[in-house]
Amino acid sequence: MQDKKNKFYVTTPIYYATARPHLGSLYSTLLADVSARWNKQKGKKVFFLTGTDEHGQKIDQAAQKAQMEPKPFVDSFIEAYKFIWKSYHIDYDYFIRTTDQTHVKTVQAWLEMLMQKGDIYKSVYEGWYCTPDEAFLTEKEAAGFTDKSPICPTCNRPTNFISEETYFFKLSAYQDKLLEFFENNPNFVVPKERLNEVIKFVQSGLKDLSISRTTVKWGIPFPGDSRHVAYVWADALLNYISAIGYLDKARQQEFDFYWPADVQVMGKDILRFHAVYWPAFLMASGLKLPKQLLVHGWIKVNQQKMSKSFGNVIDPQVLSDNYGADAVRYYLLSQLAITQDAEFSTQALEQCIESELANDLGNLVNRVIVLALKNDLKIVPKINILSEESKSLFQAYQKMLVEFSQDMDRYHFHLAIPALWRFIAQVNAYFHAHEPWKLAKTDNKKFVEVINITCQSLRLIGNLLWSIMPKKSEELLNHLGLKVDLKINIELLKPDFELTFNLYQGENLFAKIEKLEQKATIPVESVIDEQKPIDITDFAKVQLVVGTIEQCEEISQSDKLYKLQVDFGIKGKRQILSGIKKFFKINDLINKQAVFVFNLAPRKMMGLESQGMLLTAVDEQNNLQLIAPAKFVPNGTMLK
Repeated sequence: MQDKKNKFYVTTPIYYATARPHLGSLYSTLLADVSARWNKQKGKKVFFLTGTDEHGQKIDQAAQKAQMEPKPFVDSFIEAYKFIWKSYHIDYDYFIRTTDQTHVKTVQAWLEMLMQKGDIYKSVYEGWYCTPDEAFLTEKEAAGFTDKSPICPTCNRPTNFISEETYFFKLSAYQDKLLEFFENNPNFVVPKERLNEVIKFVQSGLKDLSISRTTVKWGIPFPGDSRHVAYVWADALLNYISAIGYLDKARQQEFDFYWPADVQVMGKDILRFHAVYWPAFLMASGLKLPKQLLVHGWIKVNQQKMSKSFGNVIDPQVLSDNYGADAVRYYLLSQLAITQDAEFSTQALEQCIESELANDLGNLVNRVIVLALKNDLKIVPKINILSEESKSLFQAYQKMLVEFSQDMDRYHFHLAIPALWRFIAQVNAYFHAHEPWKLAKTDNKKFVEVINITCQSLRLIGNLLWSIMPKKSEELLNHLGLKVDLKINIELLKPDFELTFNLYQGENLFAKIEKLEQKATIPVESVIDEQKPIDITDFAKVQLVVGTIEQCEEISQSDKLYKLQVDFGIKGKRQILSGIKKFFKINDLINKQAVFVFNLAPRKMMGLESQGMLLTAVDEQNNLQLIAPAKFVPNGTMLK
């Protein structure tokens, strides 16, 4: 039997397969990836699970809108998830899909088991249901809406009244057990404040939970009753245990080793499902509960929650293409606290890259290597005697490592990274104070010591950065002639004065922000030479995509711009700003299809981000006309 103390099982929420991943789903996945990598560095056997949620009414309706069958519809997004996760160096162990037959069989076996126990029974359900969130409203949430349908408290959209035969899970039977568990496990939810919300919800009274639907056909068939399909949350939550072999006799040892999960990452909008329904399901199944739920806030854009439904999502691939995946990882992990909502802006990202990555770290690496090579010190020898200043630097490192490790273990990456950066500042100060460019001419022994100590410090920094910026960490260590060392427990990492460093200059770790701005914001018009033809490869770079304008709003203080929310079907929704206000009334644009440049880098105008470009043509009267297909085509269709 393997030592369970030496394992770490981490999960992300599984993401609705209705569009490509956005920045919010990337953030959740990054939190899990960093946790997995950090625990690998601690010598643990890690299992990291992510995947997609592919059943339910929301999926079915999105597929119908795209004029596709549900399965091919969800299939069309899987490669986008895997491609973007790979581009961000997300090192998951298994990507689960709820349409996987192994998962389907596990869910059906679990439902049958609970029916035999008496925890599931058939009755009739009446109540208000939010399709986008796949959630039923409580009586308290539905109260007060006498003349219209209640508004969902999570997404602020109208709900629908449902009355149908359904199977119920005896959630009410677990109310007291849940409250007892919360009292005995005050650290079950991180941050702790969110647990108070859950306790209040449970204390208000739990009613039995409807876990099947007859009005929805796209789902896992209920065992023994083909008219019903499993409620999407009763299906989706089971992925965390089906992925590691639950109810599979051939994988019993694997399941016993990894369960319970050490941490399950999610956004605050799905906390209730994970902190109430999920523990109750596990209690009914006789299984242990997860050790912790890591619940982060929302990423906001222009003070609004980022959401596919709101049309203000940011494409992680665009950010990666323009700024580099590791730089985006660093920004999200260092600047966004899990304890609260956070505003995302490209200006803050660029400032972070310029000041912290390029200047503080990248410049330090470049300076020490260029100076050493300039003075024929390609191989930096080991040293036997340290000056007091060098000893003091490593004393500061040991103090930082304790703080860094504690914050990493608590998932407070936004605190751990600044602690590391304070040490980087100390290394910069050490290097600058000793003026090694002068020592090279006057005191070669001291010169070698300063270069060695700086390289020793960079080795420590590089290894500590691996969970946060894996590729840049590896590049940094490569400059020193080293590799990430996973054999050393990261919490015991210390200077190794037996090492020699084989320096390699290569490219700078981080591009200067001026280059990034040039790359991201060159107007299309400025690179077009009407006298010089382009070839097919240049044209193929531009993605022209059909979308429907769902919303159009005026922008205060602008007499030219409209803010458009555009539906691109399976490609998701985007916010696009267009200077067409003088030529069109708002009602002229709503529900109209048009052609857009889809892969144009985001640009800021009037403090708002535009994620594409609307194409128009000028007629004989100098009025603008929309470029649109002659008849309706599915949103997301690319021009060929």
